[in-house]
Amino acid sequence: MTVQSPMEQEVRNALALMRINYFNLAGLRQLYDAMGSATAIVEHKSDLRDVMPDASPRLLEGLAGIDEALKRADAELEFCRKHAIEPLAMSDARYPQRLCECDDAPLALFFRGTADLNARHIVSVVGTRHCTAYGQDLINRFVSDLKELLPDALVVSGLAYGADICAHRKALACGLDTVAVLAHGLDTIYPARHRETAKQMLAQGGLLTEYFTQTNADKVNFVRRNRIVAGMADAVIVVESAEKGGSLITARLSREYNRDTFAFPGAVGAPYSAGCNRLIARNEASLITSAADFVEAMGWQNEAALRAAQHQGIERQLFPELTDEEQIVVGALTKQNDRQVNLLAVDTNLPVSRLTALLFELELKGVIKPLAGGIYHLIM
Repeated sequence: MTVQSPMEQEVRNALALMRINYFNLAGLRQLYDAMGSATAIVEHKSDLRDVMPDASPRLLEGLAGIDEALKRADAELEFCRKHAIEPLAMSDARYPQRLCECDDAPLALFFRGTADLNARHIVSVVGTRHCTAYGQDLINRFVSDLKELLPDALVVSGLAYGADICAHRKALACGLDTVAVLAHGLDTIYPARHRETAKQMLAQGGLLTEYFTQTNADKVNFVRRNRIVAGMADAVIVVESAEKGGSLITARLSREYNRDTFAFPGAVGAPYSAGCNRLIARNEASLITSAADFVEAMGWQNEAALRAAQHQGIERQLFPELTDEEQIVVGALTKQNDRQVNLLAVDTNLPVSRLTALLFELELKGVIKPLAGGIYHLIM
């Protein structure tokens, strides 16, 4: 394989590292942070003990035989080229930047679709695979109202039966982008009955996974992919859940990642509301009954009005009032203009989820404007 650029080399090395260190996600991320890139890890594979004395023996053993993993990465990249799949290294601005905040985030992802994985508002909707008529009605009303309140929102779920597929299909019907996080490679779709919906999502959202081709949709993979569903979003919403289930795992991960977590309540004694009711009772999720509740709880209630005002042609004030946090962002762009979101997050020491909201407010005030490639330009 001929490597065309440093980014391609980084992707190749990241994929190889993922192959040899499948089980210790946090350990690999710790090493990545210490070395600064996947390429640096591979280039210094023989002296990693000097950088990280407690590096996993299993990882070091894998690095010693990384050539096979690199060959597998080459084959995967060739598949990507033939099937319009984008491999995204963590250092790529297109990689979900919110996910970078999680210590077990994958070093690379595979994406096929059109969605902005760093959209201003990202909402993960999860729930039981045995979604009842009550749950389906909740999802349909929530997504429909979310479209009216936040027309730029990205809806994330897992393409599974029940709540997942209901959320995806309603988003498609409403005109919202929607992304499915898969528990297998992009050479297949599971369940097969959702293939047509997945195909529609390629033009209005997309499919995202950390898994190579020829990966079976094993149970453990569904559990692992839940961390991406939670980590790439601003908030996780549980619609229906039994006392045990994957959506409760996603809710737990959401809290661990300091994401906002919400649940719709259900009737006492209803088997697929028991999990949500328990989350609420234990203060592990905030109760919501509508999209309006959710938007208000997130502090996004003014954005629809601001957007409408902008569309009506209201010009910015010559000297708009800025909050303290907005001043921090403006100050960073004053020192160095035209910065990507992930770099601005480092400059300002603000979480990506909060930073994107501030950038939106500043855009509406006419202080900044977005450029291609996720870059923001100060125009004051």
